[in-house]
Amino acid sequence: MDLASIQSLSASDMQAVNQLIQTQVDSDVALINQLGFYIVNSGGKRLRPLLTVLSARALDIKTDEHHALAAIIEFIHTATLLHDDVVDESTMRRGRETANAVFGNQASVLVGDFLYSRAFQMMVGLQQMKVMDILSDATNRIAQGEVMQLMNCNDPDTTEESYLEVIYSKTARLFEAATQLAAVLTDQDPAIEFAMQAYGKHLGTAFQLIDDVLDYTAQAEDMGKNAGDDLAEGKPTLPLLHAMWNCEAADASLIRDAIENANGMPHFDRILKVMQETGSLSYTQNLAEIEAQKAKDALKLIPDSQYKQALIGLADLSVNRSS
Repeated sequence: MDLASIQSLSASDMQAVNQLIQTQVDSDVALINQLGFYIVNSGGKRLRPLLTVLSARALDIKTDEHHALAAIIEFIHTATLLHDDVVDESTMRRGRETANAVFGNQASVLVGDFLYSRAFQMMVGLQQMKVMDILSDATNRIAQGEVMQLMNCNDPDTTEESYLEVIYSKTARLFEAATQLAAVLTDQDPAIEFAMQAYGKHLGTAFQLIDDVLDYTAQAEDMGKNAGDDLAEGKPTLPLLHAMWNCEAADASLIRDAIENANGMPHFDRILKVMQETGSLSYTQNLAEIEAQKAKDALKLIPDSQYKQALIGLADLSVNRSS
């Protein structure tokens, strides 16, 4: 199923989710309204709430609680973006200036806090302790992942295992929660809940692996952010690490220095050539495709429907994209 078909299938649900997001971001504080409106209308894919909606429909949900859950997931994700862009000193996301570039770091951090707390207010409204349990754990794990990434930054001795733990924590954990909670809302048995959890986990991992490939291969206008941002910040993502582990000593030294001192951008073309020569981009792409297949395999327990096909389609699209 292609993206247009998936979007058409979920259009009414996503319209309800977007309306709820607009309502819930409203505040008596003008700056919260301004910055909140800026960030929630910044042209994001809304992938995580889309996953929530499709998962709930695939499990034949009978209420509209999935709309609130989808909005909660999006608020948590958006709050992490606001904080990430401050930490990373990013100036461009989704093809436009970041909120911190427009409104300043202080406002971005504080409005991120507002969105986190709004998400938890909405969680309470669902009146399900298990929802609170899963989402509070996911939010804590995301924060841990961001700290782990900060610790790994400028560390050329980061291992593949450590890298994968970071991307699980900072990205895949929220995907996992989004799909698992659809099973919770529909009161599925443990096997189905575990299957949906596994789907989200593997899809989120695949998605982040491809993001890390695209940082070196995509055009800025396609990605909506500056190409080479990870290299400029000295982030040891898998394509860069794999190249360092498998290239000649002189190039390995160059990459190590680029990670340690965040000074790789003048050598971007050379480093990209080394990645191509060592098969590092292909290695990462292949790992993402393995994860996407695991996500699809996890859905075998789910009854067939157009919504299940949409989830399968998203797994395919996650590893075959240019942005």
